[in-house]
Amino acid sequence: MSDKNFSVKNADDSSGFLLWQVTALWQRGIKKALNVHNLTHSQFVLLASLLWLSRQSEEVTQIDLSAHSKIDPMTTSTVLRTLQTKKFLKRKEHVTDTRAKVIELTDEGASVTKVALKTVEKFDSDFFSTLGEGQKDFNKIVLNLISKNK
Repeated sequence: MSDKNFSVKNADDSSGFLLWQVTALWQRGIKKALNVHNLTHSQFVLLASLLWLSRQSEEVTQIDLSAHSKIDPMTTSTVLRTLQTKKFLKRKEHVTDTRAKVIELTDEGASVTKVALKTVEKFDSDFFSTLGEGQKDFNKIVLNLISKNK
């Protein structure tokens, strides 16, 4: 049976649908892995990004985190407020730009982030292990998609 509504014969021929399925499976697994640490995925991404960026710069702003994580600025602000309530980070005014907020991990935030990072890295290693030697090629393809669709 031919259906003129779709440009593909099989659902497995749709790159977008396949990406959706893989993303849904990965997100379900990462959510379960992070529940142990009482973190959402967005919270983890911002904490891990803050830890990463702090190694490269003395001051990390909300805008830096938003740009690095690809989480929109409003969501970044909301999630950071939640993390501040959990006492995982501190926000303060930027010295020269009063509109900017500088973000710093607290000792507790750094500790939680480092433990959660090990959990996420283990999950990712297990999840993507089926790619075997193809993982580097997969990463190149995904990076290409990101760079072409910013």
